[in-house]
Amino acid sequence: MATLIASHLTRRFDSRLAVEDVSFNLVPGEIFALLGPNGAGKTTTLRMLAGLIDPSSGDVRIDNEAMSRRAAPRLRGRIGFLTEAPGLWDRLTVGQNLLVYARLHGLANPARTVDDVLELFDIRTRRDERAAQLSKGLKQRVALARTLLHKPEIVLLDEPTSGLDPESARDVRELILRLRDERRAVLLSTHNLDEVQRIANRVAVLRTRLVALDTPSALRARLFGARVLVTLAQPAKGFANMLGPAFNDVRATDRALSIGVDDVATRAPAIVRALVHGGADVVSVTAEEAPLEHVYLRLLDKEKA
Repeated sequence: MATLIASHLTRRFDSRLAVEDVSFNLVPGEIFALLGPNGAGKTTTLRMLAGLIDPSSGDVRIDNEAMSRRAAPRLRGRIGFLTEAPGLWDRLTVGQNLLVYARLHGLANPARTVDDVLELFDIRTRRDERAAQLSKGLKQRVALARTLLHKPEIVLLDEPTSGLDPESARDVRELILRLRDERRAVLLSTHNLDEVQRIANRVAVLRTRLVALDTPSALRARLFGARVLVTLAQPAKGFANMLGPAFNDVRATDRALSIGVDDVATRAPAIVRALVHGGADVVSVTAEEAPLEHVYLRLLDKEKA
């Protein structure tokens, strides 16, 4: 499977700087989430990665081969790119749309391949419907099927669950996880932070340039620190002081204690021992994690400051 490396990507449109000095790698078996507000340069970055537009400076490499104008047509065959707009031919049927792309990719048995993806995306009954007649959600399903027709090693997804009902969005998430398990390299650009929190291995926040890049847990720890959340059977306020000077960041709310620690795994047992010794009935102990939305907004606020 392929590794994609973006090195110092910069893209200008006349006087407007859309993307500035962006570097990261995308490796097999990973879901990499690219986040950012509207106009942050996400789609421009995806188009450079897919070889659809050239960077003003910097380069994209797949397994150490540069995405040059000469190499791009061949390297694009290793990439599947779902654009934000489905981009189907309205006058063609679902089957015809997929068959055209199967032939463009030079697949050995295009008709069989189309049958397979129609089955995979549960759209067999829509084969003979014109694309113009489909709902937004069904168009998205067909566009996803088209993206994966040629079994690409690198999959770039721009808002893949946009317009989908909850059941269809769940199916797409399961598909993305399956791509990861098949050792594909998956880049997901989305505004759906709940989706990212469920499936992403690493997160990059883009605002023309990269604001942050790390695992979700590392970003949380950097911005909010590590915390242990202890739920008690009794009101928690009376137990906050018994943790002593070793734990000086303790917050009590109703029947829960939130304790700041340097490391959750090593400090949680001592917290439980102290509380039980003091007569507390401990119901649960978990690592307290700030929602990814809080992490994302804090990073953007720090960038503005």
